[in-house]
Amino acid sequence: MASSPQILPASDSEVSWYALWTRSRHEQVVRGQLEQKQIDAFLPTVTRWSRWKDRKKRIDWPLFPGYCFARFDPRERLAVLKCVGVVNIVSLEGEPAAIPEQEIDSIRRLVESDFAYDPCPMIREGMMVEVVHGPLKGVVGRLIRKNDKARLVLSVDLIGQAVSVEVDAADVRAY
Repeated sequence: MASSPQILPASDSEVSWYALWTRSRHEQVVRGQLEQKQIDAFLPTVTRWSRWKDRKKRIDWPLFPGYCFARFDPRERLAVLKCVGVVNIVSLEGEPAAIPEQEIDSIRRLVESDFAYDPCPMIREGMMVEVVHGPLKGVVGRLIRKNDKARLVLSVDLIGQAVSVEVDAADVRAY
């Protein structure tokens, strides 16, 4: 089982990556303003087809909707917070939480590669999940194993009985 990502509290003098929580659909606006202020910004995107009544068009959508990443000294966060569309800096105990460089580099390498990728929910073994596609759509169970398949345990707690079923991991989301 994978360990949860470690988010580091920022020391006062380090320039690190931080996650910015943005207003809905303001990720690209925030990135543009950060770049104008010469602040290193990163907005990973995924290309999707968007359809209107009269046409279809390929559009870059944020990989993590509602978030943009910026690299700055936390002592100079006011310039970041003044950007239109920035709601806040993701923080722990009131202090901006630095993101390990390796995590940003990994995402950057992926989006610059030719690999196909899609966002997926952070679900872990033991969590309650709901099937969102297929014949079991709407079924809720406990995730006991996740790889390319997910094994769900569906239980009747009152009688202390359960049954397990395997479904495609892409078809479940956190409940």
